[in-house]
Amino acid sequence: MTRAELDKDPNDVRRMFDAVARRYDITNDVLSMGQDRRWRKDVIRAVDPQPGEMILDLAAGTGTSSQPFADAGATVVPTDFSIGMLKVGKQAKPRLPFTAGDGTRLPFADDTFDATTISFGLRNIVDTVAGLAEMQRVTKPGGRLVVCEFSHPTNGPFRAVYMNYLMKALPSIARAVSSSPDAYVYLAESIRAWPDQQGLARLIHQAGWKNCEVRNLTGGIVALHRATA
Repeated sequence: MTRAELDKDPNDVRRMFDAVARRYDITNDVLSMGQDRRWRKDVIRAVDPQPGEMILDLAAGTGTSSQPFADAGATVVPTDFSIGMLKVGKQAKPRLPFTAGDGTRLPFADDTFDATTISFGLRNIVDTVAGLAEMQRVTKPGGRLVVCEFSHPTNGPFRAVYMNYLMKALPSIARAVSSSPDAYVYLAESIRAWPDQQGLARLIHQAGWKNCEVRNLTGGIVALHRATA
């Protein structure tokens, strides 16, 4: 699967992430020129984890995004549907309770979590609204949602430069550093096809979340969407 316009068959997406798991973190660091570290810090601040809270980190991959929640004293459940990602994560972070789960059929009871977050994974859920609604189901009333996802740069000339990098340079760099470079062709196209900031905000409201706020990072390359259950 190399084109985002095609149906996102969950089995295809799962196999894709299984294939990139081994070098996933280092590839992301190279492709983002280190910006992914800053973006993840922004996510931590937006979630504002508190000791004793239950936090769902969906599409957690190898748990890089999950560890800071545990360090803050919260109980974090890193969840992903890629077994390859979970295996790599468990080897590196054996104390985290990695859990296999599909974003449209989460293996948790209603009203379980104080906060739910997903970083760079919402694009890959086969039904965006269904996934967001499932996140709302497992979050306590009044609990919070933080979505960190690639978006659309707000400056026209910058957007043109970024899209050129995304579609041409990113796959070339991925071939040098990734364990499965073809997957990054799909990822690049999935970013290009993704809704803009307000479009995603509408989907979040459609799924039942309230009070959605948007904050652009790095000129809109990434956007943080925050909402309440």
